Amino acid sequence: MILEVAILYVKPNLQGKFEADFALASEYIQAIDGYCSHTLRKCIEIDGQYILLGDWIDVESHEIGFRKSKGYLKWKELLHDYYEPFPTVNHYETVFENK
Repeated sequence: MILEVAILYVKPNLQGKFEADFALASEYIQAIDGYCSHTLRKCIEIDGQYILLGDWIDVESHEIGFRKSKGYLKWKELLHDYYEPFPTVNHYETVFENK
């Protein structure tokens, strides 16, 4: 399993609408083979900053399965105009975990 991490900066005064549209957009990511889960967290210290954490079976499930899907076009339509600057997305593998 890999973790997708994106730090999102949402334009001022759009956070409430972004959060509502994110909930709608979530149905498109959940339908992809290789998707496991995702979480959106809002930063307490920095207004308009969020972190998106997505669990995927592998990088290809995210980079190809999702980003090449029709669902991604809907995701993009709902969310991409909120970001300034556009986020960088990285993928991480677990090397240690203590639960």
